[in-house]
Amino acid sequence: MFLTLTVFGFVAMFMTPGLCCSPKEYQTRDGQCCPMCHEGTVVRKDCTRQTGTRCSPCVNGTFMNRPNGLNKCNPCTPCDQGNGLFAKQGCTAATDTVCHVVNGYFCKALMDESGCSSAEKHTQCGPGHRIKAPGTSRTDTVCESCPSGYFSLDGVNCTVWTLCSQTQIKTKEGNMTSDVVCVAASRHHYFPIAALILFTLTVAGLGIKGIKGGLSSIKNEIPRTSDGMASSGSPESKDRGHLG
Repeated sequence: MFLTLTVFGFVAMFMTPGLCCSPKEYQTRDGQCCPMCHEGTVVRKDCTRQTGTRCSPCVNGTFMNRPNGLNKCNPCTPCDQGNGLFAKQGCTAATDTVCHVVNGYFCKALMDESGCSSAEKHTQCGPGHRIKAPGTSRTDTVCESCPSGYFSLDGVNCTVWTLCSQTQIKTKEGNMTSDVVCVAASRHHYFPIAALILFTLTVAGLGIKGIKGGLSSIKNEIPRTSDGMASSGSPESKDRGHLG
C-alpha cells in the first residue's frame, strides 16, 4: 500500500502544472508533463493521469528524426536536380532526405556531415587560362592565367608557342589565346621577286615598242618623190646637195 501511494505521488508530482519536465518529457499547454514520442512519430493526443501519450507515425513525405512533443512531422527536403543535386538517400519516417551533388557541381551549403542543401556548377576556365586545381564535390575549380610564351584556346591546358624554323618567318605574334603564325619563307619572298621581274619585263617591252613606234612615225613624215627619193625640201635632200 505504501509503495502504491509513493509511485502515485511521484507521477502526480511530475504532472502538476508549473513543474519542470524531465529531458524525456514535454510540457502540454495546460502545463502537464507527458512522455515524448519516439523518432518517426509525433503526438496525436497528450497524456492524461490515466493514459500515456498517444503518437502517430510520419507519412506522406514527412519525417521526425528526434524524440519530440510536436504535433506535426517535418517535410522531407527535396533534392533539386536542376541545381545539381540528387537524392543519395531517400526520406524515411525517422530520417530526412540526404542530397548529394552530381558530377560537375560542388556543394555550397552542407545540410550535415553527409548531405548538401545547395550546389553550384564548377567554374569553366576561359581562353588564356588553364585549370590549376580541378573542382570536386566540395570545392570549385581553380583557374590561372597562362604564363608568357604559352596560350590556351579551351581553358584546360596551356600550350607553348610555336617556334618558327629557319625556313619560316613569323607573320603573327602569339598571345594568351592564340599561337604564333609561321609561313614558309619561299612563299613570302619569292612571290614579290617574281612579280617585280614580271613588272620590269613588261615596262621594258612597252618601252621598246614605244621607241619602234616613234622611229616609224618620223620615217613616215619625210616627203618622197615619185621615184622614192626624198624631196629637195627635205632634210635628207639638203644633206645630199651639200655633199655634191
